Amino acid sequence: MDAGEFVPDGADLATLRRAAAGCHGCDLYRHAQQTVFGEGPDDARVVLIGEQPGDREDVAGHPFVGPAGRLLDRALDEAGIDRAATYLTNAVKHFKFVERGKRRIHQQPGRGEITACAPWLTAELATIRPELVVCLGAVAARAVVSPSFRVSRQRGEVIEMPDYRTVATVHPSAVLRAPDRDAAYREFLADLRVVRTAMG
Repeated sequence: MDAGEFVPDGADLATLRRAAAGCHGCDLYRHAQQTVFGEGPDDARVVLIGEQPGDREDVAGHPFVGPAGRLLDRALDEAGIDRAATYLTNAVKHFKFVERGKRRIHQQPGRGEITACAPWLTAELATIRPELVVCLGAVAARAVVSPSFRVSRQRGEVIEMPDYRTVATVHPSAVLRAPDRDAAYREFLADLRVVRTAMG
């Protein structure tokens, strides 16, 4: 099972977004409220990729609008990167969670779900053709760079890929969960400043 049969060939982002709304490429669509597709300019020089939409994103239908998104906004601004000029998306387009009472608790997507959703990410990158891809967290880095990639070892490095350069860092939600949030934020900001420098 994967999303390949739902992805229209040679489509622009608007067409991809409409098609993704009906994706049944894995079982996550059964419980999520909606597909949360990427957003941003179709000629963005920089694409930022997270893991999956969270609870707020699933309700709103937009990527990075919850607490982690607000932290990302702040860090991008401080690093000198215009969020409005970037394209934001996730490796997996549906929210995976378990219910505990009235709360929906995030669950990390499995390898099969990441692989199933890969055709959407491939189509987004092929359409945008960015200069730089920023992987926010291990799931994104493994989806883009290699299944064996370790963010802890290679964060903040500019890696040459066949079609673009990529930089991996932690997901902004990891900064929010860190025991020393100020130190974690400084490290995250330093990685984004690497991205800004690489943009030229």
